[in-house]
Amino acid sequence: MKGKSIVVFCGSSKGYNSVYGEAAVALGKYFVTHNIQLVFGGGKVGLMGVLADTMLAEKGKVVGVIPDLLKVEEVVHDGLSEIIVTKTMSERKVVMSKIVDAYITLPGGFGTLDEIFEVLTLQQLQIEQKPVGLLNVNGFFNPLLRQLDLMVTEGFLKPESRALVLTEETVAGLMKKINSYKSPNKVNIINKVVR
Repeated sequence: MKGKSIVVFCGSSKGYNSVYGEAAVALGKYFVTHNIQLVFGGGKVGLMGVLADTMLAEKGKVVGVIPDLLKVEEVVHDGLSEIIVTKTMSERKVVMSKIVDAYITLPGGFGTLDEIFEVLTLQQLQIEQKPVGLLNVNGFFNPLLRQLDLMVTEGFLKPESRALVLTEETVAGLMKKINSYKSPNKVNIINKVVR
């Protein structure tokens, strides 16, 4: 995926374990080495800030997309290659979708989960057809993955939709899956989603 653009959803906190920040640094360095542009929420705090700072220190291209209500001095990163200000959170998601080739999620909170699940819903409906990956640092997403498996077992999620979630514990492993991703056949998956 050299020369592409990837959005990364992640926390505005660094978490308590330094392993999360280390993963953000590793991802940022991978992006720079492979000439991948980062698109993210535009913040200078938490894992967002670690990721952006890592890339900017190595002359990587970093685009922040931030809604006007969050564009305050304490939050917005002022050293980005480009900053796009939107009116709403919903508009931010639309802008991100238009300029990226894939999605990656690092650990985070409510906002991070909101963003990744909206993308997965659009993937399931084939409105989006881009790879969606979880970087499962320190087993952070294990409970979430078990919940997805339970949703399949109990008949609330199709196995084909569950398979849309690409998961790996390492940056290299996840990027290998993202680079080899093939979008499911649109007609088949829609027929399987709608009963």
